[in-house]
Amino acid sequence: MTTPHILIVEDDKDIGLLVAKYLKANEMRVSIAENGRTMDRILADTRISLIVLDRMLPGEDGLSICRRLRATSDIPIIILTAQADEVERIVGLEMGADDYLGKPFSPRELLARIRAVLRRRDDAHSTAAAPKRSYKFAGWSLDGTMRRLYDPKGVRVELTGAEFEVLLVFCERPGRTLSRDQIIDLTQGREAAPSERSVDILISRLRRKLERDPKDPELLQTIRSSGYLFSPEVVSE
Repeated sequence: MTTPHILIVEDDKDIGLLVAKYLKANEMRVSIAENGRTMDRILADTRISLIVLDRMLPGEDGLSICRRLRATSDIPIIILTAQADEVERIVGLEMGADDYLGKPFSPRELLARIRAVLRRRDDAHSTAAAPKRSYKFAGWSLDGTMRRLYDPKGVRVELTGAEFEVLLVFCERPGRTLSRDQIIDLTQGREAAPSERSVDILISRLRRKLERDPKDPELLQTIRSSGYLFSPEVVSE
């Protein structure tokens, strides 16, 4: 999977550096531009995954830049603004922004929104081209197209929509520790306002359906201070 490269267009150096540091700590590449001219130079030389664009910039402002970019590019854009009223948000979205975040904001929330926008864009590009896969693990079968789970005896086990989405995320990433935030971002996204506690509840429900002993799980393991890991070998079809 390619590491996302985020371009921050922000004239406040302190904010730009703070956001860049946080995104880099979360496995993203980052470039910073202080205005539209610098942004254009970076875009000409670098493949950018998403732009975090300040609304108020010296010279050409963020809305003008957004409108100009949309004339030639579909690169995702998140606008940052101190004017976070509804009218301002609507104007930004009408200009072609993918999301809008008011200042002050937490870097954690911005990261979640970046991941959600990138995921939506990836889903939009891949849904028509690739059918959902099915997976086999430890005798179990997960049908990605029909959204059904079968136990090792071939008996269907009922899953809620949320349970299916979480199990699908793990089947797609076996042997990889996923934090609660990552699980949220890869399933519902922050738009649905899920909590880390809701992830724990879903994991507990899945364990009751998958594990021989839910209190001593073998498949869905807890990694202390990190999250959860799906341990069995997974074969995709």
